[in-house]
Amino acid sequence: MFASFSTALSALTADETAINVVGNNLANLNTPGFKDTVVSFSDLVTQSIGGNGQTQVGGGVGRPITLTQFSQGAIQSTTGPLDAAIQGDGFFIVQGPNNATEYTRGGNFQVNSSGTLETSTGEPIQGWTAAGGVLNTNGPTGNITVPTGTLTAPIATTASTVSLNLNSTATAPGGAFSTSITAYDSLGESHVVTYTFTPSGTPNQWNYSASIPTADAATVTPATGTLTFDTNGNLISPLPTDPQPVIAATGMTDGSSDMSIAWSLYNGPNGTTPTITQFAQASATNAVTQNGAASANLSSVSLGNGGQVIALYDNGQQVVVGQLAMASIRNPDSLKGAGDNNYLATGTTALPAIGLPGTGGRGTVLGQSVESSTVDMATEFTNLIVFQRSYEASAHVVTTVDQMSQDTIALKP
Repeated sequence: MFASFSTALSALTADETAINVVGNNLANLNTPGFKDTVVSFSDLVTQSIGGNGQTQVGGGVGRPITLTQFSQGAIQSTTGPLDAAIQGDGFFIVQGPNNATEYTRGGNFQVNSSGTLETSTGEPIQGWTAAGGVLNTNGPTGNITVPTGTLTAPIATTASTVSLNLNSTATAPGGAFSTSITAYDSLGESHVVTYTFTPSGTPNQWNYSASIPTADAATVTPATGTLTFDTNGNLISPLPTDPQPVIAATGMTDGSSDMSIAWSLYNGPNGTTPTITQFAQASATNAVTQNGAASANLSSVSLGNGGQVIALYDNGQQVVVGQLAMASIRNPDSLKGAGDNNYLATGTTALPAIGLPGTGGRGTVLGQSVESSTVDMATEFTNLIVFQRSYEASAHVVTTVDQMSQDTIALKP
């Protein structure tokens, strides 16, 4: 009879643990990247009563085992520029207290005062930081540091293209056409490059000249030559294999380095598609490109798809300054909670495989998104009712056994 006390008490203890788990799940209903925990019950070894061993009485229920369910949570778009969500398997890597490596699915990140990318609770995110404008993802991971309040160095223009159509019916001198682009020298000073096209008087042939203002340098050598088109309006001279025009300037008046701007008349995958045509339409520019940039102030930092950390400057330039690393763990259910929505590896955890998102079985990273908690409110409330009823039933067993004990004691004369 008295064994019933311990049996019922084991059930009370197990149900209390289960209710605590449900309470924790519901408390983290809105925690980004949180994974719900389920309770696994198991009975204690039975004992045999009687010599033949055919009467067996269980010893109650053992301490429940908690299992974290690493299922995919719903992806929600956010307005946070540094938010990120994992679609698929894998974890973000963070540096916890005492330099311990921890793992998380929570992607609501921020930048601290020193420019280090970290979680909302202050743990640095691990990955790779660009050095000297070069991002090397083959090296060891470390804290990701983004530029804060810095200027970009100017980029001198060395290449340009102009995509346009020249009117096949135009005649000199009124048929001349000009377009321009803004190029930059090594100090970031801008210079207007003007491209002028004049009908030569020969059908399907135009003379061209491209130059910066003569006042910008001691010596300016414009690019000059002749463009020849076939009867279908396609450029046939110069050919892609011929030397392309070059605009040169030496002795820059602002003290910058000499300029040399190559003008490519062809582009496309193989560099064989002409950028200039001659059809019976008004001469007009379609597009212009150049590879230089002025010095610019940092305006914002954001996380892009794929886990790239992107710095946006006020001249519109976007620079990849970092890359998030991801860890793939074959048995994530072996991880244990470390608080702050992070997990620690245990002795049974497989060695994490660290690499880029979207490779080696790792999931992809979506920028300006977060993964929602996997807690289902309806399921948790159902479990809460079941565990409550189980607790009440076990408590009733205790009171019944207690009454039976009192009755037994009362039998003594």
